[in-house]
Amino acid sequence: MSTRNVISLARPRTGQRGQGMSEYIIITALVAVAGIGLFAAFGDVLQNQMAGMSREMAGQSATQDISDAQASATTAQNRAAQADSLSTYNQQTNAAQ
Repeated sequence: MSTRNVISLARPRTGQRGQGMSEYIIITALVAVAGIGLFAAFGDVLQNQMAGMSREMAGQSATQDISDAQASATTAQNRAAQADSLSTYNQQTNAAQ
């Protein structure tokens, strides 16, 4: 083996340096999109549950927050049971109003 072949084997390929970073960026973006989707679907329920836990930790009653969380969960369940089409779009987006 000549010296030239040994040197060319020792060099890292420059085209692969950014590949790992690109994969991490894609994975992070997918996780963010999934998180946004989950929060959009269950945002009201989560917000009311967090408010109830915060009140309970502060020593206050969380009865109203628990009721609000149950109402939000029922609304989300009703929206999920509806058929997804453009003809029911207004019903789904305005169900809580």
